[in-house]
Amino acid sequence: MTSRAASATDPIRGTVRGTAPAPLSILDLSPIGSGYTPGEALGATTELARNAERWGYHRFWVAEHHGMPGVASSNPAVLLAHLGAHTSTLRLGSGGVMLPNHSPLVVAEQFGLLEALNPGRIDLGLGRAPGTDPATARALRRGRTDGADEFPQQVAELTHFLDGDFPAGHPYAGLAAVPRGDSRPPVWLLGSSGFSAQLAGRLGLPFAFAHHFSAAHTEPALDLYRSSFRPSAVLDEPYALIGIGAVAAEDERAALRLARTAALSMLRLRLGSPTTIPSPEEAEAYPYSAAESEFVDSWLGNLVLGAPGDVADGLEAVRKRTGADELMVTSHIHGHEPRRRSYGLIAEAYGLTTTS
Repeated sequence: MTSRAASATDPIRGTVRGTAPAPLSILDLSPIGSGYTPGEALGATTELARNAERWGYHRFWVAEHHGMPGVASSNPAVLLAHLGAHTSTLRLGSGGVMLPNHSPLVVAEQFGLLEALNPGRIDLGLGRAPGTDPATARALRRGRTDGADEFPQQVAELTHFLDGDFPAGHPYAGLAAVPRGDSRPPVWLLGSSGFSAQLAGRLGLPFAFAHHFSAAHTEPALDLYRSSFRPSAVLDEPYALIGIGAVAAEDERAALRLARTAALSMLRLRLGSPTTIPSPEEAEAYPYSAAESEFVDSWLGNLVLGAPGDVADGLEAVRKRTGADELMVTSHIHGHEPRRRSYGLIAEAYGLTTTS
């Protein structure tokens, strides 16, 4: 495997491997499918990370979610520590930590520790949404304000804690997150609208956009990020990653059958009744109303799915249309083996590796 886009030591820009046209990464939520336990889901995530490293994926991110029966990745820092012990070269990161839920100092300590354990392999992706429902968000924040409007201030505070460079006269002057080594994880801003895109541009930070659930806003957000960009100490030009829902199987019919498990899971979440990821049989038997069918069809329309070659072509079409520098695929479907196989087929078809 060789790199054509960036050196192996570049902390931000992805490495192109094999004959792939761009860096390819994975976003994983440790999905808990119907009939599976959380422990089995986390075990499958660990196996997937090891396989992703072997297949040539550049980075592997996990996301913070709360109160969702179908998602086991409630605490990215804990999960990343485990994944770091089972991989050796794969970049690991949060996609993301929902910063308003936490003290910036605590996040800086957690990710400073992760960086010390896995030097040069940790990404700190930050989001401003709660990652849950309002009641759970209140329980997490214990009376603190919403926090979304304070996100720019929280990002700045977190960065100062990581670098130990609060200005003189600041209440936290002289404080730094411990442990603090020779390097620190790069900060990414995540978003599904223009707010974080513009902030990432102004701060000169890399930006990751959630195309997989906000596809209509991808291009406007990336345009805003690029037009707002100011060179910084970490980036001299914009670097944008987009998350894409993708499912590969032997043919389009099989991929669609798997994808409908994710679609029903999302429908139930939108209806306020989140569950574990339903099986293909459950998704086929569900009595969809007309409005629910419309939602599912619309949601499936944002996925790239089908036979491996068709998925590779679809991913490349999205990349070229948006101008994204890196793609991050996510397959939030039922069944550990179909999910593993989907990522393996995508890696092979996109050119990362010659075997799945």
